[in-house]
Amino acid sequence: MRRSLLTLSWILLRPILFRLTAERAHRIIMGTLGRSPRFHAAFIRMLGGPPSSPGPVQVGPLTFASPIGLAAGLDKDGEAIPVWPALGFGFVEVGTVTALAQAGNPTPRLFRLVSEGALINRMGFNNEGSERLAARTKALRKAGRWPSVPVGANLGKSKLTPLEDATEDYLQSVERLKSSVDYFTVNVSSPNTPGLRSLQQADALNELLGAVIPAAEGLPVFVKFSPDLEDEALAEAVEIAIQTGCTGIIATNTTRTRPGTTGRLNEDGGMSGAPLWPLSRDRIQKILDAACGRIPVIGAGGIRSAAQAQELLDAGCVAVQLYSGLIFEGPGLVHQITDELRSPVTQSQT
Repeated sequence: MRRSLLTLSWILLRPILFRLTAERAHRIIMGTLGRSPRFHAAFIRMLGGPPSSPGPVQVGPLTFASPIGLAAGLDKDGEAIPVWPALGFGFVEVGTVTALAQAGNPTPRLFRLVSEGALINRMGFNNEGSERLAARTKALRKAGRWPSVPVGANLGKSKLTPLEDATEDYLQSVERLKSSVDYFTVNVSSPNTPGLRSLQQADALNELLGAVIPAAEGLPVFVKFSPDLEDEALAEAVEIAIQTGCTGIIATNTTRTRPGTTGRLNEDGGMSGAPLWPLSRDRIQKILDAACGRIPVIGAGGIRSAAQAQELLDAGCVAVQLYSGLIFEGPGLVHQITDELRSPVTQSQT
């Protein structure tokens, strides 16, 4: 019964939010949660009850409270960090954050495809910058309000930074955040920053990860790949992640292709949500096959049901991440998935 209260709340709220533009609705929600995250976390727990879990998952030195995590993009500036574990997430990723604060691309830049259960975004890493995120995360730790689940920072390149200086740009964010977050994800796969995806190429990726991992000083470092990489490039990127000592791989980011019927073929940007699932599922399998169990893989891209999450866990992923599914299924989705997952989860990798 208590679980259904979260679902009922969303059923009542969704028609109101969906009358607004996607970005306006997002800012209203994030602004509300950010103003009093502890209150909203308590309220969510009252509605949804305690988070369920098929068991903790060990990934390198990190212990995820459950295999269901929040993907980067929803809480770009870490405004509502205490809220997400209350929804049932076993780990949380904030960002994407860049060394320089930036406004992102011109609006409109975020579009709902309601009938398809999809989003198209060309946000362009709009965020307050890693210095501001560091101040916020340090304040949470100092106040004793840091969550009991791991919280990572997804790092991107500042738009104004030339590609040849990308490594230093990432390192600046690492230096600012390494004392106040639990892990890093190196984002080289967003389609909305010019040239960023070229950092997935072998030489550039090797240089970047080879610098970030030692700079993190023992903090786990993941790397996030695009679903649009060809098989050979994807396999090569997996090998570099392993050779440089990455803790794990997150796959996949949004796609520039338009799988299925999107209704907005002319909108530029990365697509996420339900139409991404078949493509993402295929690329995740390619990564798992290339990795052969040598590095943990976290699956993401179009997941909106327990069956899909279970399929990835059974295939060999250690965990999965959600974002777009929450927009269409509502905040009760996390409880729904964790309640239905088989227990215990057997995937655990160091």
